[in-house]
Amino acid sequence: MSVIFGRNPVLEALKSQREIEKLVVIKNGEGSIKRIERMARESKIPIQYVDKKALDRFAGSSKHQGVAAQTSPYKYYEVDDILARASDKGEEPFLMILDNIEDPHNLGAIIRTADGAGAHGIIIPKRNAVGLTETVGKASAGAVEYLPVAKVTNIANTIDKLKALGLWVVSCDMDGELYYEADLTGPIAVIIGSEGKGISRLVKEKSDFVVSLPMEGNISSLNASNAAAVLMYEINRQRSCKK
Repeated sequence: MSVIFGRNPVLEALKSQREIEKLVVIKNGEGSIKRIERMARESKIPIQYVDKKALDRFAGSSKHQGVAAQTSPYKYYEVDDILARASDKGEEPFLMILDNIEDPHNLGAIIRTADGAGAHGIIIPKRNAVGLTETVGKASAGAVEYLPVAKVTNIANTIDKLKALGLWVVSCDMDGELYYEADLTGPIAVIIGSEGKGISRLVKEKSDFVVSLPMEGNISSLNASNAAAVLMYEINRQRSCKK
């Protein structure tokens, strides 16, 4: 079991019917806490009322916003599950591949944006990268409850599999064509590199093409989650125009 905290992450866990062992709530909580309590009662989840110090200890943080929950660990999916999700929706696959993202806040932000932009799922490597932690869940504002994340042993081999299934694989790096001039419609998987090293050489070589974001100021690159957001919404825009 693990602990999630914060009003939105707990609320989304309840809405997604994630297994929750118990809810721990600050005494005399107000606002959205009342809604969380009501949903927990409807699902017959035990509720424990405590003071702030006790809740700080339970959550392992003072940033719990008055509520925390003891839950089952986050579930990982298979790449085939993500592809099936696209098929079930009658949509062409739209995946994000994260090449060794280490910052949990970046991963959480990417998951949140991917959910909003209509991506079907995210692929991360098993080694040298952050996984689905509670910090990631909180940074995703609860989107981790809805967007499938697959953890794979070898990103390069996974790219080969996706290409064999007809997906275009595009890397985001500094030496590509401008992203808004590229055709990003159709079945696609977008690769975002790590915060420090970017995309590894082998992974980049396996891409069908590379796109870049124009940088007009003094900084040469964007944060990984910001770059991912720009590309995901460009894909969303191009898909909407194609309909």
